[in-house]
Amino acid sequence: MPFLRLPGALRTVPLFSQLRETDIELLAPLLTEREYPRGHVIRFAHDPCDAFYIVLSGVVKVMLIAEDGREVVLSLVREGDFFGETALLDDEPYAASVVAAEATRLLVLRRDDFRRSIRDVPELSFGLLRAVCARLLEADSRIGGLMLLDVTGRVAHLLLELDARNPNEPLRDLPTHQVIAQMVGSTRETVSRTIGTMIAKEMIESVDGMVRIRSREALESAAGQMLRRRLKTPFATERASPTPRPVP
Repeated sequence: MPFLRLPGALRTVPLFSQLRETDIELLAPLLTEREYPRGHVIRFAHDPCDAFYIVLSGVVKVMLIAEDGREVVLSLVREGDFFGETALLDDEPYAASVVAAEATRLLVLRRDDFRRSIRDVPELSFGLLRAVCARLLEADSRIGGLMLLDVTGRVAHLLLELDARNPNEPLRDLPTHQVIAQMVGSTRETVSRTIGTMIAKEMIESVDGMVRIRSREALESAAGQMLRRRLKTPFATERASPTPRPVP
């Protein structure tokens, strides 16, 4: 990526969104760009934890792979989002594998570079705390859904989470039914039936390969009151908004 475009890309990342222009310019030279084809394993669980990644384009799957080959997708990371933030905090190995779900371009920030720069840009530490808090809330929400909701509720909650990133817009590039099943702890067949039922009940509609929410109230009812409140937290709103807030 040309250096002049980097500041704008960094502004889309919540961790960096509050920084001054001078701080962004200090960080930009520390980032390197990498490209990965679809299906490429970007990192394996238990690899040394040494870098933080920002998605410039494409989608990656953060996942756990069991010894018998079963896969659980913890999250899908898209353009403007990031992963590997634990590398900035400790020296433990990565807990999950990351695979390119499609051709993907990433920016990479090495942990040692981040730790050196945090002395010059103290605001980075507060951005990191905000990002980690947001991830913890997301994890609590996902665990709560797996424990308390049926498959319909879990799928409804996932659709609402995806919609929160771009409210009132069609859900483009919706994950495949297989990936949704891996995210909600079900099977592809059950997810396909569930989505078919949602369409029949006019909760959602599928048009030209995109999904549009028709009855938010019905989805929220299926997702449950506790998880509905989660979608309205300040952290969810901050992460969903692509427009950076003005720097004081």
